[in-house]
Amino acid sequence: MPRFSIIVPSHGVAGRLSQALDSVLAQSFTDLELIPVCDSPDSPAADVVGEHAERDSRVAPVHSPPSAGLSGARNAGMRAASGGYLLFLDGDDVLLPGALAALDARLGATGDVDVLYFEHERAPWWEGEPSNPAAPLLASAPGGAFAPARAPRLTGVPLPAWSAAYRRSFVAEHRLAFPDGHFTDVGWGGLTTLAAERVAVLRRAVVRHRLRRQGNRLNQPGAHQRELLDQVDLVLTRAAERGLAGERARPLFAQLFATVLKTASRPERLPSGHRAFFRRAHRLYRRHRPAGFRVPAGSLGVQHRLLAAGAYTAFSALRAANRSASRAAERVPRPRGLRARLRYRAQLRRPIDPRLAVYCAYWGRGYACNPAAIHAKARELAPHIRSVFLVEAGKEHAVPQDVDRVVIGSRRYWEVLARAKYLVNNANFAEGVVKRPGSVHVQTQHGTPLKTMGVDQSTYPVVAAQSGSFAKLLGRVDRWDFNLSSNRHSTQMWERAFPGSYEALEYGYPRNDVYYTATAQDVARIRRELGVPEGRTAVLYAPTHRDHHTGFESGLDLEAFCEAAGEDVVVLLRAHYFYDRGRAGASGPAGRIIDVSAHRSSEDVCLAADALITDYSSIMFDYANLDRPIVVYADDWDVYRETRGVYFDLMATPPGPVARTPEELARVFGDGTYAGAESRALRAAFRERFCEFDDGRAAERVVRRVLLGESPEAIPPVTPLAERVPAPAAVTPARS
Repeated sequence: MPRFSIIVPSHGVAGRLSQALDSVLAQSFTDLELIPVCDSPDSPAADVVGEHAERDSRVAPVHSPPSAGLSGARNAGMRAASGGYLLFLDGDDVLLPGALAALDARLGATGDVDVLYFEHERAPWWEGEPSNPAAPLLASAPGGAFAPARAPRLTGVPLPAWSAAYRRSFVAEHRLAFPDGHFTDVGWGGLTTLAAERVAVLRRAVVRHRLRRQGNRLNQPGAHQRELLDQVDLVLTRAAERGLAGERARPLFAQLFATVLKTASRPERLPSGHRAFFRRAHRLYRRHRPAGFRVPAGSLGVQHRLLAAGAYTAFSALRAANRSASRAAERVPRPRGLRARLRYRAQLRRPIDPRLAVYCAYWGRGYACNPAAIHAKARELAPHIRSVFLVEAGKEHAVPQDVDRVVIGSRRYWEVLARAKYLVNNANFAEGVVKRPGSVHVQTQHGTPLKTMGVDQSTYPVVAAQSGSFAKLLGRVDRWDFNLSSNRHSTQMWERAFPGSYEALEYGYPRNDVYYTATAQDVARIRRELGVPEGRTAVLYAPTHRDHHTGFESGLDLEAFCEAAGEDVVVLLRAHYFYDRGRAGASGPAGRIIDVSAHRSSEDVCLAADALITDYSSIMFDYANLDRPIVVYADDWDVYRETRGVYFDLMATPPGPVARTPEELARVFGDGTYAGAESRALRAAFRERFCEFDDGRAAERVVRRVLLGESPEAIPPVTPLAERVPAPAAVTPARS
């Protein structure tokens, strides 16, 4: 029998679940079983759990339907547990290093107590300085094991379930289970304390609870707030049945009704039925108030008296007087210039145009990426919707002549932003753009994340210094209604990097559709346009941006590479789009290096290439859809990983051979290894993981769901990877 069973519900937390599981499996104390609770075998969390179960036999997942809620998930985990003590961990929290060893040592000192309470950290979502809210409560508890009557304030109600360890035989003997519904921790904490005969405390933080940017769901408005009273009634009824002594009943009552009054004093939590909530709370207060209970001092005491009297009108007046005047700052338009501000404000007073869609890519660089692909499909499937593409001044030529375009900053620019029903972008709209009720913002993204993004950059000083205000970033995230994803990895990382209330659309990237719809004739035409000599092997070299560099550095002597790789090789050089204002044309020996940095379409460049060399650019994930050779040139991986941060170890799961030096890279191409059997095997595994939703119909799915309003069930399903046929390459690479 393992010493500890750690139960981890995972609903809605797939983005950080791997960190929670890793924090358990990395403990120095190893006598444990880890029980993740997933919604279903095909849920996003199940993929994460499955990977951990394959690596570690201590992982024993179970399933509980989402309808069963948090209580059902925990109860399912308890039924499967076999350990001596039960611990609960939310799927986006972590066990601190050395936590289990400290618990084991404390239990060894106290003996087999029913409940061992411990401290926990509350960490802000931006990884700020954590607090320790349980410390004051536990500080006054006796030093060893003790009966609950010796510390009557330690009721369990103020502590979450993951701030204690519970002896499994004690839980089974008393048939304890998490009560159904919301606020299950309130009921569980009260019931376990009532049943316990011997408890102890550990004055050390064991769990780091990471607050969600969206806030605790229990603080969100809705009818579920009424379920708090169900838990209060359950605990106090059980206390009365047990004949709980007054010295214990009074603190229990005070803590439960402190929680009730916190909800009653915040009418925004109960948009309707607030009076009914108050009336029922009044009845429970009168029924369960223990003899000798004295109301607290101050404003809280006044609220107690008004609740006891059932004085709803007076309570409401007090609540209104005490409500904080500071709320979430109203977003006001901040376009530069007085005329622009006034014009934008005036347009915001006009009704939204339900047949207007605004698109933008790469901050107005032109007609490109996912927004362009969605726009093209919308013209086909939703011609009743007028489309406007935003472009920066001087880049109007980068938008096709038959596409309506508006220059950023112009008078019409603010007009269409104010009135459009649909706003589609692969970056973000201007800081001052207001999210109007009824408008629909679609964030398409522009790559699969290998490097850290969004708020995950905050712990990397070089990147954070260039990222600007994370608060402003999240203000822009709050405008998103939908966020596109091309694989489960992206879905999980976007959840971490851009915490918000948007809906993830696992539809694939529309810009990648062309990798399955282009023909051999299309490939030949693009190669002619780029100047690729017929019959030559075109190798695309596409390095990523490095935050610790001030300008573009190719990182590779391309002329030397061409000489070593063979006479039939030409290189297509594509710099990161931060440096895309390069020259177009040929250079190097016999025109074998073709600079395609200024070409508007990275998809065209990929179609033209017979193989790809990149370092850590997200282009590798898109190019993998073509099932053509990929080589990773990782001459500074350790530096990049430390300065930028990465979400997974690319060196452990690359899409093809890895070269660390120019000589290794030349050899990989010179002997044909880049296209050999091992390369194909690595690429197949990579495609299985990262080409999950790209099948040539991503744009169609987005248009049908967002612009045409079709139900999720009506959206065309993703074609299995084995059934997809990528666009053909112009040249079949030589194989070793």
